[in-house]
Amino acid sequence: MFKIPFIVSAALAVSVLASAPAYSKDKPVLLKMPIYYGSHLPGLGTPAKYVADNAQILSGGTVKVKLYEPKKLIAPGEILDAVSSGKVQAGYATPGNWGGKMPAARLFSAVPFGPEAPEYMAWFMYGNGAKLHQELYDGAGYNVKTQICGVIAPETSGWFKNEINSPEDLKGLKMRFFGLGAEVMEKLGVSTVGLPGGEIFPALEKGAIDATEFSMPAIDKRIGLSKIMKFNYYPGWHQQATAMELIINKDVWSGMSESQQAVITHLCRAATLDSLANGEAIQAPVMRENVENGVTNLYWSDEMLATFESRWDEVVEEQKADDENFAKIWADLSAFRADYSLWEKNAFLPRK
Repeated sequence: MFKIPFIVSAALAVSVLASAPAYSKDKPVLLKMPIYYGSHLPGLGTPAKYVADNAQILSGGTVKVKLYEPKKLIAPGEILDAVSSGKVQAGYATPGNWGGKMPAARLFSAVPFGPEAPEYMAWFMYGNGAKLHQELYDGAGYNVKTQICGVIAPETSGWFKNEINSPEDLKGLKMRFFGLGAEVMEKLGVSTVGLPGGEIFPALEKGAIDATEFSMPAIDKRIGLSKIMKFNYYPGWHQQATAMELIINKDVWSGMSESQQAVITHLCRAATLDSLANGEAIQAPVMRENVENGVTNLYWSDEMLATFESRWDEVVEEQKADDENFAKIWADLSAFRADYSLWEKNAFLPRK
């Protein structure tokens, strides 16, 4: 069950910044920022646009963010390396996009059967999440300053041509799947691929893949999934929350004044709140629209959820054994969640 977050500090920070005087002595900074997902996609791209639209105003004109849509400046998969090398000053993605370079980075993106957005952000902002996030990139040799800059609440967990009534129905399917959840699906006999959003619909049309997950209903609508697939499964066990990140070249970041850095930091906090609130507000109408267009919304059976979770437990043990960074981050996140559970179990009303 989703809990309503209480993140007032971001809004207050932006209010204070908006009324603060410009620091005329600050050297102007231009951040060219390619983004991994289009700025039209709610929660995946809109937080980057939020930052770009407000940075110049709140900095008194000393910070300008020039946003580049996917593939307009560099290929999305090259963003991390380009920012680290200084080819571009900044970039926007989700940490899970770098799972091939740093497997543990996927824990900073979305965790199967993991925390919902408020708990996840609590770990990042007031636990060790942000610290471990930066340490991972530093240890891998990336010259970037990273910070969470957006979060979306649960995704759906798959679009299928036919109903899935048992684990056996998944065997042999070719499916687009993201992050650590893909490891779970592989254990169930699914062949997974990591296609970007714009390539999913053509792949389904041509039969290159049989099924897919991408994001929340309002985002899936933008790439036309309901036009071709008629069974949409919930809940998003693989992504109960998905965090986005803004990365800035460390040399560029160090050259910014404290006030300029504060503008970016607090804009990211505000963008995080905005993306979460917006994502929560716009899903239900799309779900109803999907039904009107012949889509069946289905909730996974207890058997299927138990199967996914048991395979996830196997993935965790394998990842811990293979990657000391994964083991370290997982231990910290697990300890935070264990402590948080006392609050969670006692503080919230059950949904009727």
